[in-house]
Amino acid sequence: MLGREAAGLDLDVCLHTRFGRTRETAEIAMAGRDVPLELDQLLDDVDVGALEGQTVDEYRAWKLEHTRDDAFPEGESLNDAARRYAEAFRRLAGSDRGSVLAVCHEIPIRYALNALAGSDELDGPAHEIPNATPFLFGEDALARAAERIEELARLS
Repeated sequence: MLGREAAGLDLDVCLHTRFGRTRETAEIAMAGRDVPLELDQLLDDVDVGALEGQTVDEYRAWKLEHTRDDAFPEGESLNDAARRYAEAFRRLAGSDRGSVLAVCHEIPIRYALNALAGSDELDGPAHEIPNATPFLFGEDALARAAERIEELARLS
C-alpha cells in the first residue's frame, strides 16, 4: 500500500532506520523506482535496552513505574528519544534533499502529529498510528514539530 501511495510522488531519497523491517518496507515501497535508500539512525525506534525482546506487558509495567526522563535499562529515555526525533526533523526541514520519504516506526510520527496539533503531551491525542501509512509534513511543519517536541520533552 505504501508503494502505491508514494507512486505519484517525485521522491529524491527514501530514508529508513537501522531496523530491518524499515529497510524492507522502503525496498518494497521503492521497488522499480530510481530512488536511493539511505540510513537515518536518528529516526530509529526508542532504544529500550534490556527490555528489547520482552513482552509488551513487561515494557508497559516498567513504563508505568518510571518517568519519561528515566532511561530504559541499558537504553535511552523517552525524552532522549524525543530530542533525537526533533533533531532528525530539524535536519530534514533544513536540508536541500528535496522530497523525502522516511520509513520509520510509529513513535516519531506520533510525536510529530501531536506536537503539530498543539497537544500538551507527545503520546496523545494521536496514539494508534497504522503501519505503512504515509503522513505528509512540509519543511515548516517539521521545524514546528521539532520545536514543540523539544519543548514538551523539557516540560515533562
